Amino acid sequence: MPTFFKKGVGFLTDNWKKGVAGLTILGLGLTGANYLKGNGKNLPYKMAQVKLQDVVQTVSASGKVSSEEMATLRFQTSGRLSWVGVKEGDRVIKWQALASLDKRELEKKLKQELLDYQDERWDFEQTQEDYQDAALTEAIRRTKDQGQFDLDRVVLDVELADIALKYATLFSPIEGIVVSLDAPHAGVNVTPTTAEIIIANPSKMVLIANIDEADIGKIKEGQKALVLLDAYPEEQMELRVSKIGFDATTTAGGGTAFPVEFSLPAYEGDRFKLGMNGEVEIVITEVKDVLTVPFESVQEDMDGNFVYVLKENKPVKQRVEIGFSNDVDSQVLTGLGEGDEIIVSGVSDNFLK
Repeated sequence: MPTFFKKGVGFLTDNWKKGVAGLTILGLGLTGANYLKGNGKNLPYKMAQVKLQDVVQTVSASGKVSSEEMATLRFQTSGRLSWVGVKEGDRVIKWQALASLDKRELEKKLKQELLDYQDERWDFEQTQEDYQDAALTEAIRRTKDQGQFDLDRVVLDVELADIALKYATLFSPIEGIVVSLDAPHAGVNVTPTTAEIIIANPSKMVLIANIDEADIGKIKEGQKALVLLDAYPEEQMELRVSKIGFDATTTAGGGTAFPVEFSLPAYEGDRFKLGMNGEVEIVITEVKDVLTVPFESVQEDMDGNFVYVLKENKPVKQRVEIGFSNDVDSQVLTGLGEGDEIIVSGVSDNFLK
């Protein structure tokens, strides 16, 4: 008789006058010993049946929502804001003008450069005319070349002044939403570091998760992933790996990781917002409709893998061949059939002697 039952009977015999109280305590003792039913009898084992199901290996990570298309716009030079045509939250179209510096000084600069160009152009043409019929000596050739160089220089000055004038207005290179605007009011003086406008395209949102370098070799584009955003905890999305980063990043704990992107589905409105947190499980390997047993039930000795099965209410080793495993289940290739009962835990060395 197992030790537990001997103690239970002794307790009940020594305390028979307590009657129902003794039975109650004995019942609680049986429950506390974690005796589980197997084959219709109370046995001190945790039992399980061989099941036909899918076995999946995943890599888990946390991520944040971002946009695949984002643009950060700054003025090339310092100046006074002449006007600002947008505010945070506004939707903009591609090449829409967003803000502009005061252009009066730039316009005058361009006009000045054009005058210098005209003056240099006349000098160049006069030089060419003066030496048109002269014999081409080394001195004359150098004079003509110098005239050409001077003309080219003023042409470049005009082009640079024209570019500066065009850069005085910021245009959005993408369609999207204004998510940040550092200088929203006209009339203030700004520099390239103090006036910044950020545009994000809400129709091309992605989840970016940092995958540890120990797992990045398992990740491939197109792999299935299950994503759950904190903002929508009841809505699990099935996505695909769309991009794997080439440049490593350092995690908060000092480890090395690589960014992996997952394209989020397009919705009307602004359902997904920048910075939303989420969890992702990337499916690395998946086998379908295979016989499985709990991972913890499989043991190994010098002869290979085995599980314990019950024969005449005693645990007996059953040799099995194991295929794919994850942290929960193991695939059984040979040795067991669907519905077979095995012992998951509870077998002690003393009982086997």
